[in-house]
Amino acid sequence: MNPHLLLVTGSGRSGTSSVAGALKRLGLHVPQPEVPADEKNPRGYYEPEWVTEFHKRVLNPVPVRTIDTRPDAGSIAAEAGGRPEVEAELRDWLSGQLEAEQILVKDPRAFWILPVWTRVAAELGADVSTLTMLRHPTEVVRSRDSAYLTEQTPTFRRQRETANVAAWVNAAFETERSTRSLPRAFVRYADLLADWRTALHRAGEQTQIRYNADLSTREPHAVDDFIDAGLNRSAITWDDIAVPPHLREIAEQTWQAINALVDDPADAAAIEELAGLEREYGELFDFSEAIAMDATTARVTAGRRDVRRKKDAQLEELRRELDEVKAELTARGKPGFFRR
Repeated sequence: MNPHLLLVTGSGRSGTSSVAGALKRLGLHVPQPEVPADEKNPRGYYEPEWVTEFHKRVLNPVPVRTIDTRPDAGSIAAEAGGRPEVEAELRDWLSGQLEAEQILVKDPRAFWILPVWTRVAAELGADVSTLTMLRHPTEVVRSRDSAYLTEQTPTFRRQRETANVAAWVNAAFETERSTRSLPRAFVRYADLLADWRTALHRAGEQTQIRYNADLSTREPHAVDDFIDAGLNRSAITWDDIAVPPHLREIAEQTWQAINALVDDPADAAAIEELAGLEREYGELFDFSEAIAMDATTARVTAGRRDVRRKKDAQLEELRRELDEVKAELTARGKPGFFRR
């Protein structure tokens, strides 16, 4: 039997850590070492440290963010992930992880360069499937930024919330398209918290993974103590988020369409609707970029001026230090030290 690689992805704060922690307790292997728990996620991330650093090395220089508003971010990331040295690096690492029957790799950035993962896994004789966590964009945005935005101005909050909703939408399109050719599952965060057995039983059948327990029964399991239904505290609506009406409509329609893939990951009508919404989002992005062109140009110009000012200040500081050294050497009777 081939080893099975399950890639867990989804927008940040959508429950990827919760589902990965549950899957680990259900018998899947997380390559070690893992990213350690911290104040932001005290229950743990269940992300292999190597994978998070690998994705940073590939995507940060481009740069492509974990969630990115640009419609062409997927093609930019794909080009970065398709380099031979990237594939070789992943092959070297993954080849040492396939002793386990079922390997769990969770990182919200995985969907950006999914082709290199599937290509390398196939070369190494591993089957690949994906599990994508779904959470309403208003809850994701507020969960990501509630603490950070509290002290910010209304203008900054509006910009940040708008950008994060747009990035959620763009990531939804890219994730659906990149996972379409694989066995895949979409799991709602609310479903996972309300009844993890039902949600993961369906996901297991869709992704062809096996568990260390029969989820059709109610036998006690370690996941019972791990999944906390109280984690879903966000009671956020669109009225709580400062987002332009057109983007709000696209985001809500995208949420409704992608939810159809929970029951049927190959739902043709939902996939077609998402494709249409992606085109609509692309047009909105182009118009928004055109409207903001003067502001963007002004920021770039100001940034370049700031860089020049800093360089001039550094150069002046070096000259001052050099003059001080010359003066000190002259005082010591070595005025010709700098002469050739």
